[in-house]
Parts: sequence; structure tokens; C-alpha cells
Amino acid sequence: MTIYKAPLDDQRYTLFDVLGAEAVLTKLQGGEGHTRDLLDAVLEEAGRLSEAVLAPVNASGDEEGCRFDKATHAVTTPKGFKEAFKAFAEGGWTGLTQAEHFGGQALPNVMGTATTEIFQSGNLAWSLYPLLSEGACHAMEVHGTEAQQTTYLKPIVEGRWTGTMCLTEPQAGSDLGLLKTRAEPGENGSYKITGTKIFISAGEHDLAENIIHLVLARLPDAPAGSRGISMFIVPKFKVNADGSLGERNAVAAGAIEHKMGLRGSATCVMNFDAAEGYLIGAPHKGLAAMFTMMNAARLGVGVQGLALSERALQNSLNYARERLQGRSLSGPKFPQKPADNLMVQPDVRRMLLTQRAIVEASRALLLYTALQTDVEARGADEATRKQASDLVAFLIPIAKGVVTELAQECTKEALQVYGGHGYIAENGVEQFVRDARIITLYEGTTGIQAADLLGRKILQLQGAGFKLFLQEIQAFCQQHAQDAALAGLIGPLARYAKEWAELTTTLAQRVQANPEELGAAAMDYLYYSGYIALAYMSARGVAALANSSQQEAFKQAKRDTAAFYFARLLPRSLTHKAAIEAGVDTIPAIA
Repeated sequence: MTIYKAPLDDQRYTLFDVLGAEAVLTKLQGGEGHTRDLLDAVLEEAGRLSEAVLAPVNASGDEEGCRFDKATHAVTTPKGFKEAFKAFAEGGWTGLTQAEHFGGQALPNVMGTATTEIFQSGNLAWSLYPLLSEGACHAMEVHGTEAQQTTYLKPIVEGRWTGTMCLTEPQAGSDLGLLKTRAEPGENGSYKITGTKIFISAGEHDLAENIIHLVLARLPDAPAGSRGISMFIVPKFKVNADGSLGERNAVAAGAIEHKMGLRGSATCVMNFDAAEGYLIGAPHKGLAAMFTMMNAARLGVGVQGLALSERALQNSLNYARERLQGRSLSGPKFPQKPADNLMVQPDVRRMLLTQRAIVEASRALLLYTALQTDVEARGADEATRKQASDLVAFLIPIAKGVVTELAQECTKEALQVYGGHGYIAENGVEQFVRDARIITLYEGTTGIQAADLLGRKILQLQGAGFKLFLQEIQAFCQQHAQDAALAGLIGPLARYAKEWAELTTTLAQRVQANPEELGAAAMDYLYYSGYIALAYMSARGVAALANSSQQEAFKQAKRDTAAFYFARLLPRSLTHKAAIEAGVDTIPAIA
């Protein structure tokens, strides 16, 4: 059995002391009421719900899994999931960040990110049901008509319905240009959607009375490739003019996947057999609507990496404190006991500090990115919003790609702390390892994030967000150049930032000369960038201590963790730099 306690102290410190969220949010349009008192209360309530309702059914949900009825095509979620969703909806969490005129609470995105971490740490498999709804709502808010928003969006915000993203097909994978799902004109402006989608999270379940699928498909006159994709709203149950549910639509689950992890989350094969659907957005412009969902989803998956890492850290730290085994290399530290605890072993402390350093820096990076989405949406002027938009675009592939990959390390190290006991299911930590495997794959594999970062955000967009982020790091280093408390951090950070700029320029020139260099360098460039971005967040975490009212033990832990990151994790970037400089010639063809 595993434990979970919402990390409210570190969340609050990161939000308010490190990022200055209250000052930022209250200056945004419509943000006057987003004070620390309000946001604190929201975090408290999220913690209570996760600890009392979601976390207790995490292990049992994994053991039970979802059940699929081949005769009825119905999916039954694990015991306790339905009650948890009911409590979640009744608490108003389904509309936390949605606009008030849709029935939401209009709280900032950064609070949605902070509370999502708490819910995902409590029960990641369960959290996928409301998570996909957020992306669907965002797409309908941006691209849907007023009638579509009233009919389909509001009930999701109310928590009566849920939403999905139906993108992938068996033959297409990540290459959306190969999609075959068809959309034929029907009656009264509707379309008949026919095709099969796979890997659809929450495609079918028993938590809500209706499910709204956002489906990518091709119109009869669609051009070939990704430019010929449109998006359609396809409800599980048709909706009558008065908003009540009508007859069952011709969409059903054909199967659920048997998976390595996230067993409480229904991952479905969805079959559309001339199902009634409605175009959302312009014809052949479905990719724009998809990326509206995808960017939000990618940040959300990054948060999943943080959430699993936090849960793994809490449990391995607790185990290391309680487990008596062996003696310290320098002699017994607890001679009155039959053995010392695991904490006396330097290698155990290394594993725990690795997790803590990654968790704390990742939390800062993800909340920073989420805060920029609030500025992007509600900044005081267009220039401010554009700057925030560029930062978000640049940071999304790092937040998704690097944080989820480092979650593999964190969960692995937690298992290692447990030793053989970690491999046993009843102790619970092996579930974190299994659950973490998928997060590097869905919403774009790590390789796709790497190609997006280098190919699009650096080369195509000429590094607009990168330049802003680099300028921010450089300004931070100049501001704290004489700060004795950051003496061991500022010098290295400034050197790495300078090197980052030089390497990026050199790499861009190489890619222009030989496009194959992009594929050869992208993954290492993603990691390289990620380690430096996390170093910056770690250093900011120490800088903010000067004006913090936190206890001295909290402050010393922050200093120690940052020093550990700079000494033992940041130098990993040098290996990635060497790999980048080695070039594509070191990756020969394989016979």
C-alpha cells in the first residue's frame, strides 16, 4: 500500500515565492480576484479530494482494471471510480478553468495545472477521464460555434458529460496525413462519420451520461495529406433541440486495450459507422483545432510525469527512513537498533536526491509554463500576449518530452530504493513504473517532441521563444551575480546559457547544410535544453528563499537539492552536447 500527501508547501512556495503568481495573475484582464487566499483554498480542497477519494482507489483500480462487454460494447470502470467522478463533478472541478458563461469558475490555467498534479498523483488512471475533457472543451471554445458550445461544451463543464480526442488510426500512427476516416455530407448540415480510431482514452466508460468525441476525418473533396483533415463533433448519444439525450449514435467501442499500466483508464478502439457528426471549425482545417487540444494535452502529460515522480519520491523516501538494513560505511549510526536505516547509505541518498531535484525543478518549469498560458490568454496588451505565446510554444516540447522521460528515472530509482520489495505488487511502487511508461509515448513520442523543438520552434520559428527564455536566464544571472547565496549556481548557469546559444546557432547552420543533421541531433538537443531549463528553475528556487517565510529546514533542503542538481545532474548536458557535435555521420545505415 502506498502513501500520498499533497505537496502543498512546495506548490505554494513555487507558485507564490518563486514565480510571483499572485502579482502576475491579479494584473491580468479579469484576474483581480485571483488572490493568494483564493488560490490557497483551492489547493487545500484539491489535496483533500485526492488524498481521501482518489488515492485510496489507485491500487485497487489498477488491480481490477476496466471491463469490456463484447455484446453491449459497454465499459465498466473499476470500483470507486464512478463515485470519485461524481465527487469531482459536484465539487466544481470539471469547470475549474472554464469561462463563467459556460458554467465554469474561470480560475487561471496555472491553478488548473497545480490541482491536476494533485489529482494525477492521487490516481493517474482515473484522472485521464476528466483530462481529455479539458482538451475537448478548449477546442470547442476556440473553434466551435455558439450553438455547439451551448449544446456540447456546457454539459462537459457541468460534469454531466465527458469529451475525447479521436485522432489516431491503425495504419497512421503519428502520421495524420494517412488518416482514412471519412465524413460524408448528411442531413441538416450534419455529416456521416465512418472509420476506426485507436488508443482513445476514455472513449467509452460508465462515469457520465454522454461522451462527446472530437474526430479527425476527411471530407469528399479533401486534398491529400494532412492539409485535407477536418474535425467533427460526434456524440455518443445524439442531442435533441432542448438539450436532452436522444437515440444512440452509430459509434461504439470495439475493444479496450490490455496495457502495461494505467489499467483503470479505458483505452478504446472506437468504430464509427456513418455516425452523425458536425463540423467544428473550417473545412480542411482540422489540424488547427487538433493542435489547440494537443498543446494543452502535452502540458498535461508533462504534469503526469511530475505527478508520478512526486508519488514515487514520497514512498521511496518514507521506505528509506523506515527500512532497517545494514550499517553505515563509517560505523553504526543507530547502534541501539539491529541495523541502520537506508538513509545512511550515500547511494540511497543519491537516488532520493535525484528524484527530489527532478520533482522540484519540473514543478517550477510546468507551473511557469502554465502561468505563461494565462498571460498569453489575458495579458494587458498584444505584445505581452505574443511574448508569452512564444515562450509557451518553445517550452511545451521540453515540458512534455523531458519531464516525462525523467519520470522514468524517478520511478525506477524509487523501485531501486525498495530493492526486491519494490518488484512485489503489494508494495505498490511497481505500479508507478508501469504507469509511467506510456507518458513518453502518447500525445507525441519523445522523438516527436524533439523534432518539434529543434525543427519547428528553433528553425522554422527562428527561435523566437528560445531567445526570450535565454534573455530571461541571462538577466537572472546578471541580477544575482553578486549574491553569495547563489555563488555556486550563477556562474555555471551563465556559462551553460552562453554555450546553449552558441550550440544552437552552430546546429542551425549544420541543419541548413544537411537536413539529416536535424534528426541526428534533435533528441540530444531536447535533453540538453531540458537540463539547462531545469537548472534555471532550480536556481530560481534558491534565489526566492531570501524573501520567503519558510522554515529554515525547508530552505536548507532547497539549497542542498539545487547544489545536488548542479553538481550531479546538470553535467549530463555535456554528454548530449558531445553527441550533437558528433553529427549524423556517426549514425550509419544498418544493414
